Amino acid sequence: MKITGVELRHIAMPLVAPFRTSFGTATSREALLLRVVTDESEGWGECVAMAQPLYSSEYVDGAADALRRFLIPMILNQPEVDGPGVAEALAPVQGHRMAKAALEMGVLDAELRAAGRPFARELGATRDRVPCGVSVGIMDSIPALLDAVDDYLGQGYQRIKLKIEPGWDIMPVQAVRERFGDVLLQVDANTAYTLADARHLAKLDPFDLLLIEQPFDELDIVGHADLARLISTPVCLDESITSAQTAAAALRLGACSIINIKPGRVGGYLEARKIHDLCVANGVPVWCGGMLETGLGRAANIALAALPGFVLPGDISGSNRFYSTDITAPFILDDGYLRVPTGHGLGVEPIADELNAVTVATEWVSA
Repeated sequence: MKITGVELRHIAMPLVAPFRTSFGTATSREALLLRVVTDESEGWGECVAMAQPLYSSEYVDGAADALRRFLIPMILNQPEVDGPGVAEALAPVQGHRMAKAALEMGVLDAELRAAGRPFARELGATRDRVPCGVSVGIMDSIPALLDAVDDYLGQGYQRIKLKIEPGWDIMPVQAVRERFGDVLLQVDANTAYTLADARHLAKLDPFDLLLIEQPFDELDIVGHADLARLISTPVCLDESITSAQTAAAALRLGACSIINIKPGRVGGYLEARKIHDLCVANGVPVWCGGMLETGLGRAANIALAALPGFVLPGDISGSNRFYSTDITAPFILDDGYLRVPTGHGLGVEPIADELNAVTVATEWVSA
């Protein structure tokens, strides 16, 4: 399959409500979409980098520049390329995993559409629907938090994840546990703590949490290993896991007992599958994290989460969790589950009018 060109499309989608984490408060989602055109078909990729380099060193404009100047030309120079060949072709470029993942996703989608194969089947999915959890941002008050959780549980979400930070941790967790009983509950610190906070974080142990996600800086693998020995709540890593290699190192050091797999963060869905396989071999549960994806990225995440090792509900919510109108047909929660798309490739595609309505700029990159 020969790549003839790639369209970079910048979009901006308003969120239905502000979403606050320790990185800041988001009111809209700026994103970069890729339309990969080949001599056989077209495919779509989505870059999960944020507008600012807060969650990761990558950001939307930087990803666009890396794609425009380096990554896309390297793919265009290949006489033929398929999904598995993207990572090999881009290997000389250091980092830029989110940009690479978007390009790999687009190439995979184009390849699978041409071949008439679904994304989920290609990855090795074994289920036709996946259980859904929801991520709840930091709120202005405990009553507001309880109202939000009550609403999400009423919609059918099977697991609640609370964002926490110093000053907003023990009390909100206690309030949710007391109000909603044995609901599946976990917390996400987004690197907001240090090992000096270990005694404080141990106060979460009585609340029977599924896990505490990424309490320390992404580079502090040893600190996470120390914390795991000091608390009974399972430690889950997110930002620290950038590849199957880093996942293997973290597991060997005892830095985590659960892993959140975000395909964009690790360089693509094929690397994500490698991490899944590694964790299955070691008896380590995994779940699929979310990055406020549009329906394109959401479809791919659902396909990934249908693999057998994803035994915990992921952050794969219905489209209306973040957007009043998605750029694809909306994903609608059904009894706490989302259906795995079965069409060719991603199984979804943008609705032209909805996509154009949120498009800020487009750029065509060809040989």
